[in-house]
Amino acid sequence: MAPTTHRRTWGNDDSGCTILHVDMDSFFASVEILDDPSLSGRPLIVGGGERGVVTSATYDARACGVHAAMPIGRARRLCPTAVVLPGRHHRYREVSEEIMTIVRSITERVEVLSIDEAFLDVSGAQRRLGSPAHIAARLRSQIRQDVGVPASVGVASTKHVAKLATTYAKPDGLLVVSRDQTIAFLHQLDVGAMWGVGEVTRGVLEAKGVRTVQQLAHTPRDVLSRWIGPALAHRLHDLAWGRDVREVTVDRADKSVGTETTFRQDIAVRTELNRVVLAQSHECAARLRREGYETTRISIKVRFSDFRTITRSRVVVPTQTGAEIGDTARTLLDVVAIPDGGVRLIGVRAEGLVRADATGFQDMLLGTPARHQAEIAMDAVAEKFGRSSIRPGSLVENPPE
Repeated sequence: MAPTTHRRTWGNDDSGCTILHVDMDSFFASVEILDDPSLSGRPLIVGGGERGVVTSATYDARACGVHAAMPIGRARRLCPTAVVLPGRHHRYREVSEEIMTIVRSITERVEVLSIDEAFLDVSGAQRRLGSPAHIAARLRSQIRQDVGVPASVGVASTKHVAKLATTYAKPDGLLVVSRDQTIAFLHQLDVGAMWGVGEVTRGVLEAKGVRTVQQLAHTPRDVLSRWIGPALAHRLHDLAWGRDVREVTVDRADKSVGTETTFRQDIAVRTELNRVVLAQSHECAARLRREGYETTRISIKVRFSDFRTITRSRVVVPTQTGAEIGDTARTLLDVVAIPDGGVRLIGVRAEGLVRADATGFQDMLLGTPARHQAEIAMDAVAEKFGRSSIRPGSLVENPPE
């Protein structure tokens, strides 16, 4: 949500503004342009096939109304001149690793949020590299020079404001929000801009006449609690007044791993959906084992032919075994009513990750070692001959696409 004003400066005093938030601009699309400069200056959409959704779009495409998570078909209609590419996630990860190497050369205090986004605490780097604003400018310049993609950076005294500052620094910009300008910056924003206000919460607040952060800040906390619950009310009220005590968390582990499949044609046959879910579960498990994690919660995502989307989840004993993840995922799917129109997309996600070495004793007592050892053996075969060379017996015949 755009601010009600379009100021590009919010004070020049960056003392105390030691939190930086760096975010790549249209990252997937920028990588495609990096590898194929002929795409520069043309509307570009990255997404998964005719029945998938937009994962990234250049600002030329966004000007036509295209945005992330929009169905590819609709994006094509809005921007018929756009180049549409399917995406190359292995390449995006390669470029992300280059960027994060540069980020970590600035400071060790880095919290990676996603493949193209991170927080930095530069309080300990100022003597070596200069003021926070100078460090931010240097970071952007080095990413552009060494990697070749644009980055925007927000500089502020808290994580919440730094992240918001990045939003309004885009595209390819830098925005400093001075400590003494924090309240003024926040209060001119629409309430939907706040980190943690989703569509449902925004709808509730706007229905009560609260449309700006300033209005939220001046709404009594007990009134907010009745509307949106005490925990969220307390957090949003503090954020609206610039209070955010969260520190940059170093070596933040991925919260989840998952995979989704968008079908060429909607599927209404439950047995076929179960087979896809099992294949996805084994894919998640292989990644957990490779990265040394176990999951404590399994969730599924189901998108129907009318684009209605639901999620279901269940807490489990820590595991990194595909068969166990698959059992839970299929149990969750069993209680989902499949409409006549069928399912357009289905996904499995392993959440609540913990280090595998921290739960090994529990696995010995509660887990299924035979299954686990068998899947470790499968990993060794897959490493040598490729993942398609071996799969569970139930997926050998007519493997799901």
